[in-house]
Amino acid sequence: MARADKATAVADIAEQFKEATATLITEYRGLTVANLAELRRSLSGAATYSVAKNTLIKRAASEAGVEGLDELFAGPTAIAFVTGEPVDAAKAIKTFAKEHKALVIKGGYMDGRALTVAEVERIADLESREVLLAKLAGAMKGNLAKAAGLFAAPASQMARLAAALQEKKAAEAPAAAPAPEAAPEPAPEPAAEATTESSQPPAEAE
Repeated sequence: MARADKATAVADIAEQFKEATATLITEYRGLTVANLAELRRSLSGAATYSVAKNTLIKRAASEAGVEGLDELFAGPTAIAFVTGEPVDAAKAIKTFAKEHKALVIKGGYMDGRALTVAEVERIADLESREVLLAKLAGAMKGNLAKAAGLFAAPASQMARLAAALQEKKAAEAPAAAPAPEAAPEPAPEPAAEATTESSQPPAEAE
């Protein structure tokens, strides 16, 4: 590839890094052209799936300010640049990887930090944004302003939204009933007054 072409490719990849709400790093060794086409269709607008040389990807990531991924750029690398919902893209990648063992999830990047494989899989296991927001709106129906704000939340905050729902449920759980108070002790009965009269019957008058 000519130097000018490399510079153009790096600039294009860097722009994709900047515009993506998340990126999912994969290794596609062994996948056919037909497999890659199928994977791109499964993403259905949630992400663009790009194959590039590792040297170009590393330079592009550096230019975009994306750090902590260099060790992932080894072997045949393809990146899903998420432009829609991170949950939807992660689900599609995870499902495809289960059906095609040649696809390996290596990690990702979201909210300014690198993601481990386990974190990518946890994102894939989250409910869709629509389902999650419906639950959050229902849980917070008493505060419409907060519910409206959640509907405007960016897609990259899905993990935090899930945590918020769990915290809300925990807060609404009924508190344990308090222990009954001890009954007050009865007041002592007053002592019987000593009688001054004799217990002997009165003498009869003569």
